[in-house]
Amino acid sequence: MSDEIKDIQENKPEVPEAEAPKAKKEAPIKEEPSLKEVIQEQAREDEETLTSNITLRKILGGDFLTANMLKRQIGVILIIVAFTIVYISNRYSCQRDLLEIDKLNKELLDAKYKALSSSSMLTEKCRESHVLEMLRNNKDSILHIADQPPYIINVPEK
Repeated sequence: MSDEIKDIQENKPEVPEAEAPKAKKEAPIKEEPSLKEVIQEQAREDEETLTSNITLRKILGGDFLTANMLKRQIGVILIIVAFTIVYISNRYSCQRDLLEIDKLNKELLDAKYKALSSSSMLTEKCRESHVLEMLRNNKDSILHIADQPPYIINVPEK
């Protein structure tokens, strides 16, 4: 703006002094705004509306994040933040549950192995040969091996 005023002043034709006040009345020269006024104009809160074209340079430079745009989109921003928090907490909860499931699967596998080993030991101790050997070793037992085969008793039904 100040360059335009300088160009006008440099290119203005020489006016005789008698006509000079008349020329000033007809086309008054605008004063240059002070530095303070320029800064206040640029730093206003009520920003000018953006043009419809948004370029990559404006996005990367952050020019599209104006106060008016943020005010209009605050609801969307809050929803995005809320969904992000829910997503993170849900993922954390799922990971914690998966770790708990792995731990419980290991405990179940250990319990199955213990049950299998206990079952095999019980089967070994219940074998007839092992029981007979224990009866021979215990002389004070009144149990002994049968000399005769078992008898089948048939009971008639009425």
